[in-house]
Amino acid sequence: MVKKPTSGKMRDPLNFREELRAKVIDAIAQTMDLYGVNYSYGQLYGIMFFEDRPMTLEEMQQSMNMSKSNMSYAVRSLIESKMVAKLDEKEARKDLYAAETDFFKAFQAFFATKLQREIDVMVGALEAVIPLLSETILDISTTEEERKLCLQDLHKLKHAVSYYEWLQQFVNRLQSGQYFDKKDLPKPN
Repeated sequence: MVKKPTSGKMRDPLNFREELRAKVIDAIAQTMDLYGVNYSYGQLYGIMFFEDRPMTLEEMQQSMNMSKSNMSYAVRSLIESKMVAKLDEKEARKDLYAAETDFFKAFQAFFATKLQREIDVMVGALEAVIPLLSETILDISTTEEERKLCLQDLHKLKHAVSYYEWLQQFVNRLQSGQYFDKKDLPKPN
């Protein structure tokens, strides 16, 4: 834990602020790592979060000491999860990127994107498997034991379908901002 200086010894406020930022950047990276985002990508988001201006890839590379290809992949990943946006404007013909600094919007975009991907993958599999499972159940050449097992599987998969229908409604509400009524949100101190 970073402590403020006590008596006598004065600390450079700029360095102290950088130490405090580093602590939060590390926490952001650890938190994002919990949700499957590479730790260093979380660090990059944290660095960009504290920037007061958009950054170029080269500036990000210098801040992170990362190779150009890794930096490019990190930025692409953060853009896909809508944590970072590529801006329309440029600086000296170089692309500019900015982090989403509103944690409510960042949460909304990140989780909606991840959950939608889960829904798409699972619903695609369920839509492919359920008809084939149903055909197997109805096929007269299917043994009673196999039919019974297929019916058990079908029951489980139908339950999964209802879950993914519910999850799609949740994602739709999340994307619409329904859960972020400004009057219900905590006020910053």
